[in-house]
Amino acid sequence: MGIYLDNAATSYPKPKKVLDEVYAFMNDIGASSGRGAYRKALKADRMMYETRKSICKLFKFKKTSNVIFTLNITEAINLLLNGILKEGDHVITSSLEHNSVWRTLKHLERDRGIEISTVECDKYGITDPNNIKNLIKKNTKLIVFNHASNVIGTIQPIKKIGKIAKDNNIPFIVDTAQTAGAIDIDINRDNIDILTFTGHKSLLGPMGTGGLLFNSDIEISPLKFGGTGGDSKLEYQPESIPSKYEAGTPNVAGIAGLKKGIDFLLAKGIINIRKKEKNLVDYTIKKLSEVDEVTIYGPKNSDLITNVISFNVENFRPDELVYKLDSKYNIMLRSGLHCAPSIHRVMGTIDKGAVRIGLGYFNSREDINTLIKALKSLIKNG
Repeated sequence: MGIYLDNAATSYPKPKKVLDEVYAFMNDIGASSGRGAYRKALKADRMMYETRKSICKLFKFKKTSNVIFTLNITEAINLLLNGILKEGDHVITSSLEHNSVWRTLKHLERDRGIEISTVECDKYGITDPNNIKNLIKKNTKLIVFNHASNVIGTIQPIKKIGKIAKDNNIPFIVDTAQTAGAIDIDINRDNIDILTFTGHKSLLGPMGTGGLLFNSDIEISPLKFGGTGGDSKLEYQPESIPSKYEAGTPNVAGIAGLKKGIDFLLAKGIINIRKKEKNLVDYTIKKLSEVDEVTIYGPKNSDLITNVISFNVENFRPDELVYKLDSKYNIMLRSGLHCAPSIHRVMGTIDKGAVRIGLGYFNSREDINTLIKALKSLIKNG
């Protein structure tokens, strides 16, 4: 199957129990959740509830009704930013944001007249929380931060940022696309008001799964309106949560698979997973650093980053290098701007992008040895 090193985009392979559960649901149950009182529909309801419980356990949260499922983290972020920000509101965000946050904010800036302040970071993507204090205004409505860069992996000090937000009575939204399942997250300890997550990366679930956790009573307008399976006589979206934000038929098969992915993580232990992946990150940085033609971006310290390492090779365009690694050696990496142009401006790679290694739980040192051997061969022979 080759060597897959693009886990920052989506994790692969998935645990076998994830695959088995998706198949079992489609084959043995197949009914919609919230749309019937017969046994199969009730089993689908139970599956949704049990997955909410597993998500709560993972993030040390207690209120299952405040777990909202969406198709992905992009939809969750759109729901929040569109549902909270109004004309004249001010929002503070980081210099490392993925386009799921940045494009949504820019559209709201253009269409609703919101104000955006971006917190500067250093060339390693490290943000000083104290710089946020100077950006707070009377009309600051939100602070929205990426927990870790999807380009250079830098982990942001969300606990300290959340404390600043709390002290100023500003809701704090955290994008955990790169950290959920890879780093221990405690929604209360880390001062998170709303946590957004995606299912198909380090949570090891299927694509088409994601959501958010409300740890706040902030008023949020729904992004979508429609059927919820209950309160059908109402002409408007019901106010009860999670129904208020879950219009339409949910991806129950995907959510069933997501539960098995989370259960796999909980059984292994997030601390143990982090330790294993940190060791592999350190090894990868060490081996890449031994190749003179390689430039590594971001911190070269596994304590400061997730499982993401970006680099370039002298005399190779990133897309050319990735194409040759795939076509000649069956090694799969990602090239380009990675949907996050802001951090590439900080890195100085906005015009060419970079090659990204996305390590995962199922990668090994042998994978990295093979990659390094292939890089050396390409550098020597083209």
